[in-house]
Amino acid sequence: MSLTTRLTSANQADEVEDFLADSLGVVFPDDVMTLHGDASNALRYTSPHLPKPLHIQLADPDSEDDRRLFGHYLWNSSLMLAEFVEAGALDVQLLRPLGCGGEDSRLATAAPGADRLGEKAFDVRGLDTIELGAGTALPSIMAALLGAKSVVVTDYPAPPIMEVLHKNVAHNTQPVFSPSGAASDSILVDGHAWGQLDTPFARARRRGFDRVFVCDCLWMPWQHANLRASIDWFMKDGPTSRAWIVAGFHTGRQNMSGFFNERALAGSGLEVERIWERDCDGAERAWATERKDDSLRKRWMVVAVLRRKARQPVASGSET
Repeated sequence: MSLTTRLTSANQADEVEDFLADSLGVVFPDDVMTLHGDASNALRYTSPHLPKPLHIQLADPDSEDDRRLFGHYLWNSSLMLAEFVEAGALDVQLLRPLGCGGEDSRLATAAPGADRLGEKAFDVRGLDTIELGAGTALPSIMAALLGAKSVVVTDYPAPPIMEVLHKNVAHNTQPVFSPSGAASDSILVDGHAWGQLDTPFARARRRGFDRVFVCDCLWMPWQHANLRASIDWFMKDGPTSRAWIVAGFHTGRQNMSGFFNERALAGSGLEVERIWERDCDGAERAWATERKDDSLRKRWMVVAVLRRKARQPVASGSET
């Protein structure tokens, strides 16, 4: 089942062109919509595991600079991570198993000593989570409804984007949307520009989160260093903290693959625990920084789990 089947228009009367746009994946199986909605077309997200559909509004940025951030759409990467969080917290199996566990574990490139992963690896119950570049914050909304201890949602502090983000989080994290009838009682929405760490918000939350969510934030290579810095800043110290990265290839592999440069990650105290690719129908394959034929790249996303890089022990007798 396609990743986008949970989405429908929230408008009472759908326009013909909206119906045709939603049908592209059926008419042209090799084509998919990578982004969804706009300011005049809110979205309804219906999960079989939630008691009510979520209602997702989209922002209408004022300036061209804010529009270039593309935070005013719902992206497939957010849909994917939201389903992972749901599967992990509710202990349900995805229709197509994750390649990071089970018989398909060979597909996932894993760091030495990495534990086997599966849907349960994305369980957020009892954890403190933060999302960077949240857009519509769907993964964070799921975390708030499914047992996370605390949820912090951030995006670039452009007023139109932040206004709609506040509305989406406030509306969709009410207990009536939760399978348990309860939602996290600690939910915060605030502005954060990656790499800007000398702010009251950032200073108060350094090393404060068990899980860092990052969805479709890798398409700007000039922001990779800032994004790594923010992940490092907010992720808790210790062996169990993780950052979950999901990103599409719609702007090309070259633009986004450099984020995973081993030396650059190590400079921020991070390393890749596991990385693989998954498409919107759940098919999986190994991660590759280059592919000769990437004509179907809009169907695919990279999924990565980052962890703290273990500090190398100081050699005996060396100077400190």
